[in-house]
This record gives sequence, structure tokens and C-alpha cells, in this order.
Amino acid sequence: MGKNDIYADMKQLLLIFTLCVTALSLFGQVRSVLETGKVSYVSSQNVYVKFSSTENISVGDTLQLKKGDQYLPALVVENKSSISCVCKPILEGTAIAVSDEIRFLKFEKLEEPQVATPPPTDPKPPAVPESVVPVAPEKEEEEEVFKQQIKGRLSAASYSTLSDGQERHRMRYAFSFRGDNLHNTRFSTDNYIIFRHTLGEWDRVQNNLSDAVKIFALSGRYDFSNTSSLTLGRKINPLISSMGAIDGLQYEHRVGSLKLGAIAGSRPNFADYGVDFNLKQFGAYVSHASSGTSKYQQSTMGFIEQRNGANVDRRFVYFQHSDAILENLNLFTSLEMDLYEKINGEVKNKLSLTNLYASLRYRFSRQLSVSASYDNRKNIVFYESYKNTIDSLFENESRQGLRFGFNLRAHKFITWGVNSGMRFQQSKGNLSRNINSFLSISRLPLINARASVTGNFLETGYLRSYMYGVRLSRDIFKKKVGTDIYFREVHYDYKNSEISVQQHIFGASCSIRVLKKLSLYLYYEGTMSKDRPAQTRINTKIIQRF
Repeated sequence: MGKNDIYADMKQLLLIFTLCVTALSLFGQVRSVLETGKVSYVSSQNVYVKFSSTENISVGDTLQLKKGDQYLPALVVENKSSISCVCKPILEGTAIAVSDEIRFLKFEKLEEPQVATPPPTDPKPPAVPESVVPVAPEKEEEEEVFKQQIKGRLSAASYSTLSDGQERHRMRYAFSFRGDNLHNTRFSTDNYIIFRHTLGEWDRVQNNLSDAVKIFALSGRYDFSNTSSLTLGRKINPLISSMGAIDGLQYEHRVGSLKLGAIAGSRPNFADYGVDFNLKQFGAYVSHASSGTSKYQQSTMGFIEQRNGANVDRRFVYFQHSDAILENLNLFTSLEMDLYEKINGEVKNKLSLTNLYASLRYRFSRQLSVSASYDNRKNIVFYESYKNTIDSLFENESRQGLRFGFNLRAHKFITWGVNSGMRFQQSKGNLSRNINSFLSISRLPLINARASVTGNFLETGYLRSYMYGVRLSRDIFKKKVGTDIYFREVHYDYKNSEISVQQHIFGASCSIRVLKKLSLYLYYEGTMSKDRPAQTRINTKIIQRF
């Protein structure tokens, strides 16, 4: 047999092998639907995300937030327009900011194609459908590519309160910068720092600088390879996000679908969020995430020890899990189980559940979704808050306990939702129940605006309150100027006294996109009460992105 005959046989064998592999690969394939967007606005209750199109997104869908080199389920769509979604945050312990990258990803199974035998005169293999995402071959170690990605924001804001002839003006300056693989190297950084002060009270800044400066993130990361990295500084680890910020070292190494990590450092001071080396902590964790499949799963388990000086403060097991259990059923849970306690000098090593949060959401269809959650975590400490009294009250009193809710898309532009919760204890000393409902219309005829009507009821051991309101939003110039006006009626009674408060709250805001990355925000709110002086809140903010 000649050399040409051998080459001809090899070509025929290669052709047959290619046809077989291509035909087999067409069966059981899935079609991926991917939409990417960015956070356009963050309010006290909702997060607004803008996409190029929301045609493939439905109310009740889960959106993912990009953190580092991974995406975490962070938002649930409560309402949408043609290019934007109004979402409720579900990722605890992680701040979501304007311009954060968001994606929507789902997989749809393709019908099995009928693969016909190619005619002898046309030896070309059948074409793979364009919707099937090809799997890129793994890069060799020497082919690692570190590409720079930079995102930052600088803002200055004023928060003014005027009441009964008295004025208070608070200033806030914020700087956030995230640089991945700076100058295409292995170095990355993540920073979020604010400075705040009150006009006329500069002596407070001089006496306590740590109260004026808040460092929420300040870290540097070095990637030894595409699978291992070391982080130094203050950073929230998304795989153990409920623990909050970690000051010190964090090492992570990926082996296939597993991530192995270790932390060593300290916790921020409880009073001013400054660095406190007396609050040492160290531990290790292992995390698993699904990869390349239509079913998303992510689990983390860790062992952590925290100290106060030389004494053991806590020794506990941490667990966090996200799971698309079924096609339309999503679960998120996190818990902490303490392994150590010391009472009256006696040390016991026993297992006790100290923190638990679980959330379950099921989407019956594109029109209807239901959810349930249970929260018995410790109270959250806010180191800064600019919410008014009624919003802060409702958030603090309704977070813990058992909650149920549903969202119904009654029409293409109409969504109705109800959420109800209750907090209970065996001692019956901290009972709470609440119910909240909203009706949202994403497109009003004639004026092309968005409208929503809300109402909620709250009852605790010491007060009873109810509130209802209406909000109207409209873009005056598309992607340039947006306006928002609202009115709320609030009434609450204190059970242990005859004090009764009724408030009329009205407000308006305007966002102006001056340049491509330069924005200006103006906000006004007035509160009027029958037996109390009127109060005015004015907020201005300018943001430069880069």
C-alpha cells in the first residue's frame, strides 16, 4: 500500500469520526440565554438594573451580581419595562452599587435535531446551531492572560435637614475603585472609602477621625495563577459574605469545581468600624460551584474561630448554599453553629444554632411567583444611614422572623405583589407582624410614565402603624433626565402612651446625566405633622465614574 493510499484512508477515518462526534453532540444540548446590564439606581428598598432589552427576562427571575471572577444570585425581578428591571436584593452582607455588573442567565433545552446521513458527494458534517455555546479548550498554564478591567466612582453629596428654624448639613465624600489585573499584571485592588462630617462640627472630626472616615473595602490581590490568589487588607469574601468584612490575609485555591480558602486576621471594631487587632479571627473553608450545567449550585462550609484579646470569643461552623433545586425553584440559605461557650468560667464544647437565614422562591409561570423566608440572625449594625424615621422603623422591625410573599404579573405592564411577615419568640417579648402590598404600572398611557401604589401595616409590642403612598416616575429626556415624585401618608400609635403621630410626606427627585460618566442627583422631601414642626430634607449628589 502506497503512502498516498494511507493518507486517503486516514482522511476517511477522520471524516467519519468528525461526523459521529458532531452528530452526538447535537443531542441533549441546551440553548443559553444571556443578558448583561448594569445597576442604574439603588433605593432603600429596590435596585434598578438597565439592560439593552428585557424581552427574555420575566418577573420573578433571579439576576446575578458579578463579584470578582464569579456571579452570585443577588436580585429578584419584581417589575420591568422594555429596558430596565425593578429588583429586590436577596444577597445578604454584600453592598450593591450603581454601575455594578449584572447578568441574567438561563438555559433552555433544544429539541433533538434530526441528523440525516450526508450524501456521498457532500462530505461536510452537519452545522452546529449558532445558539449552542461552544466550550473553549482549557488554556495551558503558560497561556494565562491577565487583562486589565477598571471601574471606579467618585462622589460628593450633601444631606440637609431643616426643622423648626434649625439647620443641619451633613457632607459625604465617597471613593470606590476596583481594578482587576492592573496594567495586565497579576495585581488587583478593591477600595471603597468614605469621609463624612457635619458643617460647624469640625471639632468632632479632629477628636475622632475614625468616626468620620469609614473604610468598607481596602485590599490588594495577587494572582499566583488562574487558580490561586492571595488577598491582603479589608475585604468581604462573597463565599462567606454573612461574616462581613475581614481584615488581614485571605488565600484561595481552585481545584476543578472546588475552592479551598483560608483567612487570618481580625474583625472591624464594633463601635467605629476601625481596625482592631484585639478581635482576631482565623479559619478555613471549602466551596463548590456547578460549572457548565444548566442547574446552578454553590455551597460553602467553613470553620472559624474568633477571639477577644487572648480569650476565645466564638468558635463556629459557617454554611452557605445557593441552589436551583428545580427548573423554577431557587433556594438560598446561610447558617452559623457555635461549637464553644463559656458561662461562669465553665467551658463547654457543644453544637448550637446561632444564626439562620433561608429563602425559597418558586415561579409557577412568567406571571406568578411565590417566596418564603425565615430569618433569626442577629440585628444588623448600620454605621451610617440616611433613611427617614418610618423607613428605618419598618426595616428594623420587619427583617427577622418568617415571611411570605407573591408577585403576580396581571398584565404586560401591571404587577401586583404582597409580602407578609411575623416575628415571634417563646417569651413573647419581641413580637412583630407586618404586611406590605404594591401595585406597579410600568407604562401609563398618554404620559409614558411609571406609577406604583404601596401600603403597609406594622404592629410591634410598643406601637402600631400603617402607611400608604403613590409614586410617579418618568424620563423627560431618554437616558439624560429622569424625575420621580411621591406622596405618603403615615400614622402610628404608641401602645404604652397616648401619643399618636400622623405625617404627610411628599418628595421629588431628579437625576441628570450631564456627561457620559458624570451625573447629578437632586432630592427633596417634606414631612408635615399636625402637632409637630414641619421637617425638610434636601439631598444633592454629584457622581463621576471612570
